[in-house]
Amino acid sequence: MTRPPTVAQRRVIDAADPVTGRLRGTEPQLAALVKRGLAFRHPRPPHDHFLTPAGHRVRETAPAPAAPAGPATAPAEHPHLPSAPADDGGVFAARVGGPEETGAASGPDRAREVHTAWQGLLELRRMTNTDGSADRPCGWERAHLVRAAALALEAAGHRPAGPDADGYRVRATPQPEAVAVYAPDAEELRACAATLEGAGWQAGEYTRPRTRERYVLASPRRV
Repeated sequence: MTRPPTVAQRRVIDAADPVTGRLRGTEPQLAALVKRGLAFRHPRPPHDHFLTPAGHRVRETAPAPAAPAGPATAPAEHPHLPSAPADDGGVFAARVGGPEETGAASGPDRAREVHTAWQGLLELRRMTNTDGSADRPCGWERAHLVRAAALALEAAGHRPAGPDADGYRVRATPQPEAVAVYAPDAEELRACAATLEGAGWQAGEYTRPRTRERYVLASPRRV
């Protein structure tokens, strides 16, 4: 059984950039993470270190509680869990659309955040796809399907649904490596499908038999 990272290593992992997985730490800490397969050193200058898919999985798993040295306290919520639709603890989260996103950030600041996150994701593709390609999703996106699809849509200028406005909604599906995308009308649905295809996803339109609701089923392209 693989030993869990040390407390110091876990702090470095948890502090990684939420999109690119870029790490900051001492050289011994980073070298230890590389040795354990949780990080890799980029071959191009400035030779920064980034989480591997295994490192991302560690970060997304709440650390095992340590024996308390003093009075027990309630554990803090882990800031990098991707389940909630809104930003958690200041960490960037793509907007998946829905009334639960009440009060979500908007305007120029949000646009800059989304642009930065998308550019970071493209760089992550270049670094982690085996052929260095940025034209198709990477391992991080396959592990965060809803977030990844939502980021592609938001970065392309599509408006997510909210409490006061209709727009796209991205939802998980029982089908492996696939998400469902809903839109307020047929034109916007086709536009969402085109955006995802341009971002390296396979997308097709379908109709729910009972409700006759149209939706796009999208999955990351592998080649």
